[in-house]
Amino acid sequence: MDLSAQLYVVATPLGNLGDLSDRVREVLSSVPVIACEDTRRTWQLLSSLQIPRPEMFSYRQGNEDAVTRRIEGFIRSGTPVALCSDGGYPGISDPGYRVIRRFATENLPYTVLPGPCSVDLALLLSGLPTSSYTFKGFPPRTPGKKRKFFEQEKDLPHTMIYLESPFRVVASLKMALEVFGDREAAVCFEMTKLHERVNRGILSTLIQQLEKHPIKGEITFVVAGSNPKFTHLEEDEEE
Repeated sequence: MDLSAQLYVVATPLGNLGDLSDRVREVLSSVPVIACEDTRRTWQLLSSLQIPRPEMFSYRQGNEDAVTRRIEGFIRSGTPVALCSDGGYPGISDPGYRVIRRFATENLPYTVLPGPCSVDLALLLSGLPTSSYTFKGFPPRTPGKKRKFFEQEKDLPHTMIYLESPFRVVASLKMALEVFGDREAAVCFEMTKLHERVNRGILSTLIQQLEKHPIKGEITFVVAGSNPKFTHLEEDEEE
C-alpha cells in the first residue's frame, strides 16, 4: 500500500481484534514509523496481526512536545507516520491531542482512520438519549474537585459520559447521585471483551449493585441529563 506523507491517526481495538478494519490493518502494515502510547502493547497488536515491526517510539504524557516535533520532522521529510493509543482513538482521554492540534493549526497533512471508541459504545449500550451528549473523561480524584466537576453539568440536558477506574467508580457514582439526584445511568464494563457487561438503572441502585461485588476491568459510565423523565423521585417528593 502506497501511503502519502501524512499523519495517520489510527483507532485500535478496545479488546476484540475483530473490530480492526482492513484499512487500519493496511496502514499499520505499510507505515515505516508508528508513534504509540505503549510500544509493548502496540507490538503485541502488530505481532497478533503478523505485521513486521516498524520503527516505533512512545508518545505519552510528559514527552508530547518533543515527540510532536519528531513526528512533524518525519512528515516534513516525506515519511508517513501512524499515531495510535493502547485502545480506541488517540486524543480521546489518551495521548495524542497535542500532535493533532499541532497538525491542525500548522495545516500539516493528517487523516483519521475510524474504529472502536468507548464513548460511542457506552452511549449506545446505556439506552440513554443520543441526540445530545458530552464526554467528560475521568472525574477528579479528590472529593471537592469531583463535586465541582459534576456540578458544572447539573442543570444541562445532555447525556454525560465518563471514564473511571474500578477503584474509584463507586465514589464517583455516589458523588453523581449527590449532585444530580437519582437519575438513570449505566455502567459499562470491559466493552468488546469476553466479559463485557452493562449495569443499567438509577444511580442509587447501581451503587448498591457495585458495592456488593469486586469491580475489575475498564469502566465507562453514562448518566442521563437534567430531565424529569430520567430522574427517580420518591413518592413523598412527588406529592
